Amino acid sequence: MEPEKKEEPVRPIIDQLKEYAETRLKLLKYEVIERSTSIIADVITDVAVILILVLTFLFASFTLALFLGEVLHSYWQGFACVTVLYALIATVIAFAKHSFERPLINGMVRKFFK
Repeated sequence: MEPEKKEEPVRPIIDQLKEYAETRLKLLKYEVIERSTSIIADVITDVAVILILVLTFLFASFTLALFLGEVLHSYWQGFACVTVLYALIATVIAFAKHSFERPLINGMVRKFFK
């Protein structure tokens, strides 16, 4: 006598599809969580770096203005020179605005879809 082989009952395809859909939904949820936390972490570090750079720029501007004030023997002339320098830089950036926009946009899109 031959031992009987017990066959596992074949799960209906509907149950398998439900399980597959649930697994895909969990995977999608985890991928969204990973991507959003990565983006948030990038934004926080970028904001911190920008804040530090702004503070550095501010203190460097004051230092330059005070130095020029000492050289010109007038603090208001030192601050005026720095103001004119920044006005010139702003004018150049305003005229070359379109050449600065495209690389910035591309960088942000790359960071978002990283």
